[in-house]
Amino acid sequence: MVAPENSSELTHSCDIGGSLLGGCVQTNFLEVTELAGDKVTKEQVIRHCNRYYWAGHYCRGKDVIEAACGTGQGLEYLQSISRTLRGGDYSEPIVGIARQHYGDCLSVERFDAQAMPVDNQSADLVILFEAIYYLPDVKKFVGECARILRPGGMVLICSANKDLYDFNPSPHTYKYYGVVELGALVARHGFTAEFFGDTPVASAGSWEKALRWAKATAVRLGLMPRTMSGKKLLKWLVFGGLVDMPREIDAATAPVVTPKPIPSDQPYNDYKVVYCAARLPA
Repeated sequence: MVAPENSSELTHSCDIGGSLLGGCVQTNFLEVTELAGDKVTKEQVIRHCNRYYWAGHYCRGKDVIEAACGTGQGLEYLQSISRTLRGGDYSEPIVGIARQHYGDCLSVERFDAQAMPVDNQSADLVILFEAIYYLPDVKKFVGECARILRPGGMVLICSANKDLYDFNPSPHTYKYYGVVELGALVARHGFTAEFFGDTPVASAGSWEKALRWAKATAVRLGLMPRTMSGKKLLKWLVFGGLVDMPREIDAATAPVVTPKPIPSDQPYNDYKVVYCAARLPA
């Protein structure tokens, strides 16, 4: 059961009938993942692309791992600019979708982000986008990053901003991290972190501001859809004109929007999405 949105620690009870993750019976994530080909808003596509554009500045010429890569929309882009790339996801059905799309062009593995099949100090960069809140033990993930990264290596994390007043937690989540909690988490494993914000709230028009108020009310009353199909229907009713989530992206799929540096010593609610770039000592 998901805790109230103002809780500092959002958790859930284990679901029955899914796949096993970290000793807990867990969903296969199909119903909470933005799959390639799904109907989404244009803003979602822009956000999705720009987290990979942001990562691209760090991964050029590097040995890169993307954990929880989903159906792999960003893998081809990352591979085109990285020295090497390993992509993986815990969900076998989702990995299957990625493998079917890429065939022999790109390898997609099934692995747990909390126990990655990677040698010590063999990578330069680990990427985890919109998935940290699905991990039963995030400390294990950060510890794994510290183990497999070379000196000076980095982990890049992208997460929905839990500190927004209209924040709506996804089903099957364990805990959401704001900038304060995430900074403390990575610091325990020797990382120093910088934070960035994407999709500013201030740019919302009057219609979207009214929708945010309505959303916050629906969240408090427990009326928000809890599956991707339900959310897609709501988006279609509210926004209309949905587009397909690309099966893969390139540098021209969406306009580039540079994320803005944000402070890490207090909750920050000016952006919908938070980026964390955490680095080990060289």
